[in-house]
Amino acid sequence: MDEDARNRAARYRMDPQGETDSTPPDEEATPPPRRRPEDQTLWVDQQIRAAMARGEFDDLPYAGKPLPHIDTAAEPDWWLKRFIEREQITGVLPEALQLRKDDTALDEQLDALRSERAVREAVEDFNRRIVAARRQLQGGPPVVTQLRDVEVEVAAWRERRGRGRPTDDVPPPPSSTPGAIRRAWDRLRRRG
Repeated sequence: MDEDARNRAARYRMDPQGETDSTPPDEEATPPPRRRPEDQTLWVDQQIRAAMARGEFDDLPYAGKPLPHIDTAAEPDWWLKRFIEREQITGVLPEALQLRKDDTALDEQLDALRSERAVREAVEDFNRRIVAARRQLQGGPPVVTQLRDVEVEVAAWRERRGRGRPTDDVPPPPSSTPGAIRRAWDRLRRRG
């Protein structure tokens, strides 16, 4: 690289408007020389070499290793999926899909609760989320998650915990069985 090219590269700087930096023009000052593509290339090369000398590229992932092959035709949003995995982002699913995911994990969440009242509140909150998602008008996948019967879930929670009695001051469930409640709802639906 000749001395003139180095000088041009050292003078090459960009301001926010994309024009070369210079002192305010006087009436008799000559216009700045036109930028040439090779000047920009030299300046970029100098910036990269300076960053390498500072060690800014030392701890990059895949340093000294081949880059993984990505089939962009088969997976057009590969970069988004990798970003979500790398940053461990959660809770960005559409509500219908989030409800499906939460439905599969609800029994484990209920098992972690210590009182019957907390189980009832958790199931009622889950049911409220389902109803609210069904009312939304934002589009997206349909909400197919079924409402959970509070009494059935409490009974199942008791059975999983090995208890046959309530654990707090919540009154016992009504004398009708969950199956009878379900049949009554089915009859009402058929009428209306």
